[in-house]
Amino acid sequence: MEQPTDLSLRIIARIHTDFATKFGVPRQSGLVAPLQAEIVFEPAYRNADAVRGLDEFSHLWLIWQFSEAVRERWSPTVRPPRLGGNRRVGVFATRSPFRPNAIGLSSVALERVELTADRGPVLHVLGADLMDCTPILDIKPYLPYTDCHPEASGGFTDHTARQTLQVEFPAELLARVPEARREALCGVLACDPRPPYQNDPERVYGFGFAGLEIAFRAADGVLTVVDVRPAQEG
Repeated sequence: MEQPTDLSLRIIARIHTDFATKFGVPRQSGLVAPLQAEIVFEPAYRNADAVRGLDEFSHLWLIWQFSEAVRERWSPTVRPPRLGGNRRVGVFATRSPFRPNAIGLSSVALERVELTADRGPVLHVLGADLMDCTPILDIKPYLPYTDCHPEASGGFTDHTARQTLQVEFPAELLARVPEARREALCGVLACDPRPPYQNDPERVYGFGFAGLEIAFRAADGVLTVVDVRPAQEG
């Protein structure tokens, strides 16, 4: 019997986050725990019965599509940012978006399940590493008795220590950020949003967050915010 070589997946929901583009998005889920997001189901899946019992779990697995990285061709090797973009490893030894199937996996904390009249069940989650409107393909509960492996080895990531930056955020600029978003934004900045291969202390970097444009410089382990302004429309 001939086996199928293709399949189709349905988008069941979309996540709404503070990141309009991929720049600034944490490189893994859970790195910035205060980041808030909402998961809103597509109309065909807005059924409260489908999330019955979900609020008994503290964390979820999200299976989603790298919607900005879908392409026909793939490469068997990639250059992970954690290795500075200088060393190639097998694509299946990484979480790179450039893979045969542009599918991502994230573990997020479930803050609450909200049942709404107009949008159906809405999942409020924390710590997501996804762009705004990313398609969600599936949602599964995180099971600590089987999903948690404290003894696991992390491959090449065990030897590439995650460095955090000291964030200098002038009070007059921080005041332009909604209070409920300040802790998360500072966490994003501390994780150093710059590509690992860029280290120009004079360069001003910028990214969109919660409807704002955040501009910063970084040098000698210190990231300094230089401007916060409303994001331009369109």
